Amino acid sequence: MNGLRGKRVMITGAAQGIGLATAERFAREGADLMLVDLEVPQTLTVEGHWIRADLATSEGLSACRDAMEQKGIDVLINNAGITRDAQLLKMTRTEWDSVMAVNLTAVFELSQMAAKHMVAQQFGVILSASSVVAHYGNFGQVNYAATKAGIIAMTQTMAKELGRHGVRVNAVAPGFIETRMVQAIPAKVLDSIRQKPALKCLGLPKDIASAYAFLASDDARYITGATLNVDGGMVLG
Repeated sequence: MNGLRGKRVMITGAAQGIGLATAERFAREGADLMLVDLEVPQTLTVEGHWIRADLATSEGLSACRDAMEQKGIDVLINNAGITRDAQLLKMTRTEWDSVMAVNLTAVFELSQMAAKHMVAQQFGVILSASSVVAHYGNFGQVNYAATKAGIIAMTQTMAKELGRHGVRVNAVAPGFIETRMVQAIPAKVLDSIRQKPALKCLGLPKDIASAYAFLASDDARYITGATLNVDGGMVLG
């Protein structure tokens, strides 16, 4: 992608799935990486500054702040996310709060940290992971869907506030992607899910990584406040 070489990039949730594919893609593009996850992989397949951090805690967020202050930051990718699924009538406050903490509050905190650096340098890109469930909900995921819809509204608002400072803010909304989380779905359910997108297949982590890479690059210089659906046509119904 045009303009990613040498960019200082922080990616959360970088140890597996979409985050790892994104780290690998940005590494190939020559970015200088800060990689955040709950656990640092024992076998490192991507070179970068790995940060072990629980984004639901003040200590984890402080570790990310320290890395930004030491290295600077040009691109933030808020990719980390968790699920704690339950139907509305059975969902506990703990299940609600834990998803909010990682999927929404940490995105706010990290975006605010990064934005201070980006405004000072009059350049930057903030990207966040939404989901197609933000558009139409999903059974048993009232907490997760709420956070992913919140990401879209947060993205639009930050884009309006930060645009005059040269900072672009966008979101990516994946459909069902072949990650460990999706592979845990029962086979019969997964077969029916494969038939929902117009393309009749699941996406791969590299598909989302490519979307992040495009939106972070200079090729997307005139795109801000957008949510890019990468879902094989799932939202078409």
